[in-house]
Amino acid sequence: MYQVTSTDGTTLEVDRAGTGPAVVLVTGAFNTKESSKDLQAVLTDQFTVYEYDRRGRGQSGDTPLYEIARELEDLHAVIQSTGENAFVYGHSSGAIIALDAAASGVPMAKIVAYEPPLLFDHPPALATVEALQRLIDASDRDGAAKLFMAGTGMAPEQIEWVSHAPFWPGMLGIAHTLPYDQALCVTGSASSDWLKAISVPVLALAGGTSASWAQEAAERIASVVDGAESRIVPGQNHAVDPAAVAPELRAFFV
Repeated sequence: MYQVTSTDGTTLEVDRAGTGPAVVLVTGAFNTKESSKDLQAVLTDQFTVYEYDRRGRGQSGDTPLYEIARELEDLHAVIQSTGENAFVYGHSSGAIIALDAAASGVPMAKIVAYEPPLLFDHPPALATVEALQRLIDASDRDGAAKLFMAGTGMAPEQIEWVSHAPFWPGMLGIAHTLPYDQALCVTGSASSDWLKAISVPVLALAGGTSASWAQEAAERIASVVDGAESRIVPGQNHAVDPAAVAPELRAFFV
């Protein structure tokens, strides 16, 4: 475990394990670096895996006001700390960060993007970001978490089950970062033109049992980014099994 300092002075907590080429993991909403430990465990025989707490989460700091550019700088700082041109795997909103960073010129070797929530043909409204922030400002983390999950298409009965699960307090602990994830989705979905600036190899993945938007996003990325590929991971949904996605990373990160 070590710390890096991002451009705006925010301190980020990073874990490192394994031997081999560097792979940086970027997590999505409701996740910290602890959330990717199972994936880390199945990659460390071939790669040096770097996991970090995104700003505002876990043991990392935060600096208001939030801007998406700060997340890109954070990833850049982590990549620089590896001492090499790292591979990057992003899941969900973490995949948007990886893609946006590459489009902005952050050096990296290759990207695997699993189900970035880029809803190009029906982008979410900015008002959702504002509504989430109002709930957070009112100390209603429970309401913010439920609103965010509803926006993902989760059924009311599923939300009710999650809100009584043992891991719910942990989710609420980082619910103040949900406006960050929503802003990434809103801004990224406004157009697919920004993807054209990506010049590194990209593999866009979607689960075979996921909602239709996931496969549509992967296909759009492959059609816009020069040389990019898209593939379906059979039998998987948004909560992809590390054992199912690891072979994709092993094959692509060569």
